[in-house]
Amino acid sequence: MLNDTRVFPARLPGRKETGGRVEILLLRLPEPGRPVPALYRGKKLFPGYRVIFSEELAARVLSMSPEGELQLLLEGPADLLSAIRKVGKAPLPPYIKREPEAKDLLRYQTVYARKEGSVAAPTAGFHFSESLLARLEEKGVRRAFITLHVGYGTFAPVKTPDIRRHRLHEEFVEVPEETVKAVEETRQSGGRVVAVGTTTVRALEWAALSGKLRPRRGWCDLYIYPGFVFRVVEALVTNFHLPRSSLLILVSAFAGRRLILSAYQEAIRRRYRFYSYGDAMLIL
Repeated sequence: MLNDTRVFPARLPGRKETGGRVEILLLRLPEPGRPVPALYRGKKLFPGYRVIFSEELAARVLSMSPEGELQLLLEGPADLLSAIRKVGKAPLPPYIKREPEAKDLLRYQTVYARKEGSVAAPTAGFHFSESLLARLEEKGVRRAFITLHVGYGTFAPVKTPDIRRHRLHEEFVEVPEETVKAVEETRQSGGRVVAVGTTTVRALEWAALSGKLRPRRGWCDLYIYPGFVFRVVEALVTNFHLPRSSLLILVSAFAGRRLILSAYQEAIRRRYRFYSYGDAMLIL
């Protein structure tokens, strides 16, 4: 099971009407006439401020939360995404301390990315090349897709002392009927469902919250922590995640906290690479 979302150039350099430079990170694809959530870096912004990105694209600040999340109303052509592509940059993870280059928008994608909408890549998929996918297919491994457009909910740090009180931002998910059929047929033939990445896990388990996997489309805020009952996913390919993240909590719920911490200690000892462009593990 693979997440076929595609990263869009969500990082927008701009300036206030008064001249101060800012950089906006859109947290989801915009829709004409509807506010879009965003984060910002640079000079302080207030409701009513206007940010200019190019001759055809601007935004007005509608509100700002204490945590620095904005609600923006984008101003531009009917095809806002086209205008964004002209000025936007790849939303590389913040621990990559350099400016994004044009090639990053090609490299910060899975080879099967096709539905634009994410502000971060489902990075467990980086380990799969076209040739590897072909080899798996030759061995009888069937491919099916879900879509989860990664937003702030996936990478927002867990700050609450009690992890159960953490809340995820909603992210758009689609689990199509053909994927549900692929799961059913795989199980009937004695196979197992292997998810590539935590986003794929969340999408599949969200679509099975009724007790049975069904086609589903909508906004998902499912937060998986220890004690969660997994109904669909039986194995998982996942990278090594940041501490205090919902991703690390999810894999601990899937495999057990003790086993995961032991695996991380082994990875540190063997100098594995962590995070987005790092190594992966297979949890059976």
